[in-house]
Amino acid sequence: MAETLFSLDKRNYHECQQVFRGTREQEYYRGDFWVEEASNVDVRSERKTVGAISIIKQRSAANLFFRRSRQHIREDATDLSILWFVKHGEMAFSNQCGNKVARPGDFVITRSMSPFFIECRTDGDNVHEVLHVTVPTHILRAYIQQDFSTGLFMPVERAEMAIAENILTDVFEDDGGFGEESARLLVDTAFGLIGNAVRATEELQPARQSIADRRLEEVLRFIEVHLSDPQLSTAMVAKGCGISPRYLSFLLRLRETSFSELVWEQRLAKAKDWLASSDPRDISISEIAYGVGFKSPAHFSRMFKRVFGANPREYRGECGVREAEGVTMQMEPAERFPEYPSAGQLLQ
Repeated sequence: MAETLFSLDKRNYHECQQVFRGTREQEYYRGDFWVEEASNVDVRSERKTVGAISIIKQRSAANLFFRRSRQHIREDATDLSILWFVKHGEMAFSNQCGNKVARPGDFVITRSMSPFFIECRTDGDNVHEVLHVTVPTHILRAYIQQDFSTGLFMPVERAEMAIAENILTDVFEDDGGFGEESARLLVDTAFGLIGNAVRATEELQPARQSIADRRLEEVLRFIEVHLSDPQLSTAMVAKGCGISPRYLSFLLRLRETSFSELVWEQRLAKAKDWLASSDPRDISISEIAYGVGFKSPAHFSRMFKRVFGANPREYRGECGVREAEGVTMQMEPAERFPEYPSAGQLLQ
């Protein structure tokens, strides 16, 4: 039988941050959770556990918000994946890859090890309802091999997904008729069906790739993962990908770029996005510079102004003004990454 994980109303919804993980913080993972003030605040979350997996039904009459930041991940490295079945209202999900909105009939997977922001919005009847399943990512990997580290969205239109949702709902609503082993078997079956549906989704099936394409993909992933390391170099990438520096240069020529150009472009682009989307009270320009791999804020500022025509402080200030005016700012490079330095110069 399901148990109440938390229940909020007008009297206690300001305490939601302290209660949303349960009485002993046994559910979810660390993050910022809050409830929008509304005339009717009625939030109820009920849980049914099956081994390490929790099936949770959440219903709300007010909008809910949850944010998981890099700081939260550093403090709490719990790696959980959440499977969401949206019943009523909308679930808006934002991360470094963009923004998506799930509506009734949509299925979503989110993962705790990548920063994100979630807004659970009520519908015209002031109802938001989801059935979601928390599962350790290492367990889910046995069923879904596709990369879902930054989120996975798909409609619940395949027969497998509809059956999986029904199975999980039945397990949640069971009042004791299922034994523990039967409940585990049913959940295992639901996960297997979801995995089959994900694999069968045409847009998730990777195109055939040559060996060089696969190697280049590995190189780009390695650079992305280690972009914040100021010691990143061709030797480091080649060693990490198990190839020679000469072959690395060949792969990057296929992409019509050089190592230094690629690293500089990515670091500055990510820094620009970070400046535009962050609050100066939360993170300083120096932290952003170090966060994208520059060895000093001064070097970062010089390179940023050279490419974008304004220093980081000016750019962030202009973004703030435009945001206050409701205008989206698009800032084109002043120069198209002129006179790229060598890798050694770039990383100084």
